Amino acid sequence: MRTDSSPGSLPAREHLPAGLAATPVLDVVIPVYNEEKDLRPCVLRLHEHLARTFPYAFRITVADNASTDATPQVAARLEAELAEVTSFRLDQKGRGRALRAVWSASDAPVLAYMDVDLSTDLNALLPLVAPLISAHSDLAIGSRLTRASRVVRGPKREFISRAYNLILRGSLQARFSDAQCGFKAIRRDVAQVLLPLVEDTGWFFDTELLVLAERAGLRIHEVPVDWVDDPDSTVHIVKTATDDLKGVWRVGRALATGSLPLDRLARPFGDDPRDREIKDVPRGLARQLVGFGVVGVLSTLFYLLLYSGFRTFTGSQVANALALLVSAVANTAANRRLTFGVRGRQGAVRHQAQGLVVFGIGLVLTSGSLAALNAATSEPAHSTELAVLIAANLAATVLRFLLFRAWVFPDRREDAPAAPAAPAAPYGTYPHTAHPYSTNPYSTNPYSTDPYSTDPYTTNPYSTSQYGTTEFRVGDAADGTRGDATERLQPVRPHDDHDARNTR
Repeated sequence: MRTDSSPGSLPAREHLPAGLAATPVLDVVIPVYNEEKDLRPCVLRLHEHLARTFPYAFRITVADNASTDATPQVAARLEAELAEVTSFRLDQKGRGRALRAVWSASDAPVLAYMDVDLSTDLNALLPLVAPLISAHSDLAIGSRLTRASRVVRGPKREFISRAYNLILRGSLQARFSDAQCGFKAIRRDVAQVLLPLVEDTGWFFDTELLVLAERAGLRIHEVPVDWVDDPDSTVHIVKTATDDLKGVWRVGRALATGSLPLDRLARPFGDDPRDREIKDVPRGLARQLVGFGVVGVLSTLFYLLLYSGFRTFTGSQVANALALLVSAVANTAANRRLTFGVRGRQGAVRHQAQGLVVFGIGLVLTSGSLAALNAATSEPAHSTELAVLIAANLAATVLRFLLFRAWVFPDRREDAPAAPAAPAAPYGTYPHTAHPYSTNPYSTNPYSTDPYSTDPYTTNPYSTSQYGTTEFRVGDAADGTRGDATERLQPVRPHDDHDARNTR
């Protein structure tokens, strides 16, 4: 039950409550390829741990991606023996492909995956998924690189892992500590929105998922884990590293060009205290002031450099006008994106036109200051000109912020009409041309007989997305966001009847 009654523009996400539903709360996916030796002991160990410690209904899904040994037969026997185990088989390799297929078909509100070798101690599983069950976080990852982690592995893998995370931090500004640990979980409603944006089908899949989630402002919970290296791992380190670097380049380019509709993911899943109305506190003012100040300092330096360059071959008035014009265009574009959070091309021309009006006011202030200086002395020193221009620009900056906030980029979140419904954005818009799972054998959910067919998790709030046509401001509520209703879920203790845990 929600205990915070503060008003907000979005409904609060609820802790998954106990109820009478047969749907599992947690679906743990184990992607495998040619693991006939390790699969059975791994699944039995995981099943025993969940049955003994996990207080909700669960499912273990073996995702076999094109194994050529007896792995499919082992998975089938496990499915026949254990009611909580099911298996899917794909005809193509790729861990990311397997996770996408199973997660897309699953009806569990919390989805997780772990490597078949169970290198991560299973005691970290409940702390991993608890923030997702409580609706506190959107994704959760196990980390081997925090100070509280306890890791046993060789120096080669330690170096590769830390080097890879340094690359992510330097190139993609990632802030999570461990991208490669095969121990992650995600809420299903979040997965439904993020999965269509993830292109990779191999080992880079979960890294790409994390980067996009972090850039969208979603909350990622990290759990320090105990981890013991598997000496028999079949991962091809060189090929995996090469593919990861290609993925880093591709995602970095997509983020730089703005081809990803991440703005629509900023606050789609529940209440955010930054959206609440608080008396006498203008919404977003502090963040806008900081952003405007940073952009202002950089654009002022840019303006002074331009003025000094133009001044070498023209008069002060012409140099000032040219420098102010160029810097004003750059300033408007930067403030539009960084300060006021407006993305996309719609309205950009209008914003630049309004920015030029603001530029004209600044030109009057700075040109008037120069005219007054020239009237006071016939040949002012260059340093004196710069000092006068700095003072005039400070005055113009204050006026520019007020005009930007009130006129160029006004806050219309409360007044804007709801966007008309439109067909769902095609999967091929980024970066595919066709959804690789359009013929997904798992498109028919075996759990479609769930009596809670109106589960809010099954309705993607972005089915009416208009990424390419609707101007969107960071923090806006997306249409169709999930209400307060949540799926009824049944806690199951170890002493409960075996079949009651997962009536399928």
